[in-house]
Amino acid sequence: MSAEKTPASSGLEHGPVFSWHRRHGGLVFTSGHAAVDVDDVSLRPGDFEHEVRTTLENLGRTLTSAGSSLEQVLMVTIYLTDMSNFARFNQVYATFFPGQQPPARTCVEVRRLPYHFQVEIQAVAACDET
Repeated sequence: MSAEKTPASSGLEHGPVFSWHRRHGGLVFTSGHAAVDVDDVSLRPGDFEHEVRTTLENLGRTLTSAGSSLEQVLMVTIYLTDMSNFARFNQVYATFFPGQQPPARTCVEVRRLPYHFQVEIQAVAACDET
């Protein structure tokens, strides 16, 4: 999404200076996702579980638009502003990645995220070569 397409009422003070995803060599690499709608770039903050759910839903939408899906995610990196939310995060996360072999992942605590979000997630997924 280019800066020119960012709605003025999006809640962001500027257009994003990144791509939601890039494809290379049969893989999709996503930017960090938060509770920001990937279509209209509007902020969707809420309680912690809402932010996790919204972030993962937006990540799924980005992957679909890139020719992939949550089922094809190989690796995720998670940034939490409070590691005491780790168990709560896992409860929501498990509903998006059920089964015996969820993606490999790294989870780190950070001091602050843009717009005071509590969680940000980036992913690497397989995709069809088209």
